[in-house]
Amino acid sequence: MREVLRFGLAHAQARDAVHAPFRPDEVAAELVGLGLETLPAESAARTREDYLRRPDLGRSLSPESAAVLATRRGVFDLAIVVADGLSSTAVHQNTAPLMAALLPFLQRQKLTLAPLVVASQARVALGDEAAQALGARMVVVLIGERPGLSSPDSLGAYLTFAPRRGLTDAARNCISNIRPGGLGFQHAAFKLAWLIDQGFGRALTGVDLKDDSDAALEGGAVPHVIAEV
Repeated sequence: MREVLRFGLAHAQARDAVHAPFRPDEVAAELVGLGLETLPAESAARTREDYLRRPDLGRSLSPESAAVLATRRGVFDLAIVVADGLSSTAVHQNTAPLMAALLPFLQRQKLTLAPLVVASQARVALGDEAAQALGARMVVVLIGERPGLSSPDSLGAYLTFAPRRGLTDAARNCISNIRPGGLGFQHAAFKLAWLIDQGFGRALTGVDLKDDSDAALEGGAVPHVIAEV
């Protein structure tokens, strides 16, 4: 009976995470507190119901958001898109701590950052369009992952070199289960920094870029730009 109750609670938590309201202004305020500029954006999915029924709508910017981002086009190394995905709970709990851990790496790498995009009703591929509009060479999408029965609060990070519309997941690297009870913020930030460094160095991401960050750390083969943060 106890196991049944635990399962029921876990299922309810996972369901609630999918439908929990996203508060983009709160996320943006936390990022501004870290010294970052942010831009709001929305996908073509106007409601949560549209988002869940029509995954394609969540992969594209709304016309209004696309127009706004186009006005901020520049020459940037990296764009970061924060997206609610399937768990706004994960985004609210984990985005600011992860960014606080990641920023020292990015500063050491001397990367130019586009304004961070905080996107509602968004899926991973929306980041490609957003980064392309901003003129960024690479994009990192931080997104709430599909809630599991044991982890309704997992954040995922997807990295894509030369982002543009029409790319598939084969072009991305993914770091999953970022949360206090999973992959810790400092470890996740190191992995991201390593993949960013390797992605720029090899001009690619995805299936041809293996995540050897842990082996590099253990073997002392960490690039100097991320070795001492």
